[in-house]
Amino acid sequence: MMRYAACNELVHDRPFAEACGLIARHGYQGIELAPYSLADDPLQIPPARARMIRQTIWDAGLECVGLHWLLKAPPGLHITTPDIGVRRRSWDAVRSLVDFCREVGGSLVVLGSGKQRGTQGISRDEATAILRDELAGLAPHLAQSGVTVLLEPLQVQVTDVLNGLHEARAIIDSIGSPWVASMLDFHNSQDEPDSWESLIAAHGDIIRHVHLNEVDGHHPSLVERPGRARSEYAAAFRALAATGYAGWISLETFHAADSPEAVLAEARAFLDGMTSALREGASGPPGGPSRGGS
Repeated sequence: MMRYAACNELVHDRPFAEACGLIARHGYQGIELAPYSLADDPLQIPPARARMIRQTIWDAGLECVGLHWLLKAPPGLHITTPDIGVRRRSWDAVRSLVDFCREVGGSLVVLGSGKQRGTQGISRDEATAILRDELAGLAPHLAQSGVTVLLEPLQVQVTDVLNGLHEARAIIDSIGSPWVASMLDFHNSQDEPDSWESLIAAHGDIIRHVHLNEVDGHHPSLVERPGRARSEYAAAFRALAATGYAGWISLETFHAADSPEAVLAEARAFLDGMTSALREGASGPPGGPSRGGS
């Protein structure tokens, strides 16, 4: 039931139609877009280009998953700052990107952007309260647009606001909107005290999306490479299946040394192995410990 996608940063240096075709040829069904990779100021992308992006995705036989890395561009955005002017401009940008997501055919936006949500002269609790209140104010627009905002817990080294799924749950529960949920990023869950499978079991009801990556930021692969992490994902995929997860597994990597063709092919082979293991009730491809790599 799970569907596989790839984030477009992996191929963003290629013409968009070529990038979509490459992802489709390697057996992925969707593409996830990072707005900064489409324009220096994605808030200025005209509707005609948005329609062209949507059509190009469809022509390749893909679906648009949605958006992530929302606030990397334009510069100067921050969603939990006490500076009211900057904060208003930043949440207006979020609203614009929600609309852009709808225009290109997507249904979710991942709110990561750690540098644009960390504390700025206020406490973590104050920043978290701002985040909660602003999301509550955004919820009616999300419902009208049919787009879900997913809170992405990030590592402490990236941001000091929202570092675990339990924190995401507290915000989500306090808002009480089906249009505000969360997601799991394997790489960015390193600071979580629990295993991936325990997190999924505890928070499966709010996990609406999954970013697939290794703990070191590379792509999961069945190919052994010295010095690279090799984690055991089988229990996590079994936990996702047990929750009835039918969302996207979206490949997002943080290293550009390998060719996109190799990354897409190796990650797809890994996913095929996971799918086969789930169907057969096996333990999946061999690997290292469940939370780390070798």
